[in-house]
Amino acid sequence: MNCNRILRLLFLLCVMTHGISGYADESNDYRLGAGDIIHISVFPNPDLTKEVRVSESGFISYPLIGKVALGGMTIFAAEQKIAGLFQAGGFVQDPQVNIVPTKILGNRVSVLGQVNKPGLYPLETFDMKVSNILADAGGISAGGADSIILVGERDGKTFRKEIDIVGMFLDNKRDDDILLRGGDIIYVHRAPKFYIYGEIQRPGSYRIEKNMNVMRALAEAGGLTQRGTERGLTIYRSDDNGKTVKMSPDVLEPIHADDVLYIHESLF
Repeated sequence: MNCNRILRLLFLLCVMTHGISGYADESNDYRLGAGDIIHISVFPNPDLTKEVRVSESGFISYPLIGKVALGGMTIFAAEQKIAGLFQAGGFVQDPQVNIVPTKILGNRVSVLGQVNKPGLYPLETFDMKVSNILADAGGISAGGADSIILVGERDGKTFRKEIDIVGMFLDNKRDDDILLRGGDIIYVHRAPKFYIYGEIQRPGSYRIEKNMNVMRALAEAGGLTQRGTERGLTIYRSDDNGKTVKMSPDVLEPIHADDVLYIHESLF
């Protein structure tokens, strides 16, 4: 068994393990993009074995068949196209074309918002997931939310999904760690905050943690001063119409994003 055949078998084994083999479901096969470097072998003509780069316009240049547009095609479709061109030109009878991506640079993902290193990141392998790209981007920054928004395209339709990154690991929601595709955008919003002032030890703004209520918010801000009282504690909250509503909550009332808590002074 020659080296090219071994490479091909290893590649197929890997994609089948991840359930994205072009032969099992071509719609899920990796699509070639500008900048990708691919290893092409043509059986039974080893002299036609070549490593080429997909140009910015999506073309490759190959012996005998010249310029071939492969950008955006699945690997399986690209193999079929090249084989067809060799056969149609009478260059190779019954050609068997194998393509193995050796460097994947053409498909990139944008990572924006509250991450340590925002930017464009290549899908360097065909099985990169949300967690892989977030790691490449240095992780979510201290001011970032626990969830991310992923937008892109799937099956020709606009795709949007909000993913709880913390829940992915703490609640074992690993199905949310989905495979990425070229053109996807990951956005990390700032962490939701609440604001507290009045008779409190450390007035200011604080990050809202999961399942946070008024009692936990008071503790986060260091508790009441000697003159403070929970009686008459006030929350100013925006309703669905953007109007500010004044509330007198119980200490178990959940905290919402942008809540403003005011701690009154005790009269006695």
